[in-house]
Amino acid sequence: MLDLKRLRVLRAVSERGSFSAAADDLYVSQSAVSQQIANLEAEVGEPLVLRLRSGPVLTDAGRLLVAHAESAMARLEQAERELASLSGLETGELRLVSFASASATVVTRAISRFREAHPGVRLSLTEAEPEEALPDLRRGRFDVAVLYDFELHPFESDPDIAMASIIDERMHLALPPDHRLAGCGAVDIAELADESWLCGSSESSCRQLTLRSCERAGFVPDIAYESNDYTVMESLVSAGMGVTLIPDLALMLPSPEIAIVEVVPDPPVRRVWAATLDAGSRSLAAGAMVDTLVAVGAELARAPAAA
Repeated sequence: MLDLKRLRVLRAVSERGSFSAAADDLYVSQSAVSQQIANLEAEVGEPLVLRLRSGPVLTDAGRLLVAHAESAMARLEQAERELASLSGLETGELRLVSFASASATVVTRAISRFREAHPGVRLSLTEAEPEEALPDLRRGRFDVAVLYDFELHPFESDPDIAMASIIDERMHLALPPDHRLAGCGAVDIAELADESWLCGSSESSCRQLTLRSCERAGFVPDIAYESNDYTVMESLVSAGMGVTLIPDLALMLPSPEIAIVEVVPDPPVRRVWAATLDAGSRSLAAGAMVDTLVAVGAELARAPAAA
């Protein structure tokens, strides 16, 4: 059986990009890291790391081993945390990661409710987009990840991840207050083919939603501004810099003056999920938080602001 300590060293080298940085993370010497990698290569029977002048690079075998090891190590680390808090929900730690508009709405309400019910559990919250949060959940860095995807750009299924639906949000059009269509109750996206558009940056799923929604309407949007922060996009829309799509949760937050218009005939839908390692291996605290998030999401879905 492969040595998990050596696998942790290999993962650290892969993530940090050098033996010295991995040594700093693991609080050992650089020579100890090098020796552990050499021992693991001997155990496997083939090279796992190419030692280049520019830095270490994993071989195909090394990348394969890290990919499989991450799930096993995440489960072991989860077991260690559960053993440290056998008293259930009276003590322990719960690490959450969420995206901004959910953090300020559904997650904030869920945390307040969870802390009232389980004051002994220490909570921590980090913000990240799904493209970062989901891999970190797989690596065991978080216990619960609040994520989103879109019906037009769904997550790929993963047998190691359990997903619970929190809320399905409609996407709306955000227009400058003096826009020619600002007074309309509903607008077809095709009517905005000649507008400047705002969307998510890089290759985020938020960006993909805007691109695919416009392409489905028969045009390629002129992307003038990019941001993953809906607060920023709302301010830019208010200033007349373009139009964008915006979800229900973002509309629950204070925003500059903008016109919100329904999309017809088929409004895009953003789906918000609570993700954990599969239900059989998650902690009691993680399970309780997922249940709380789902309950809060159901309440928000029934509220007029999310209707």
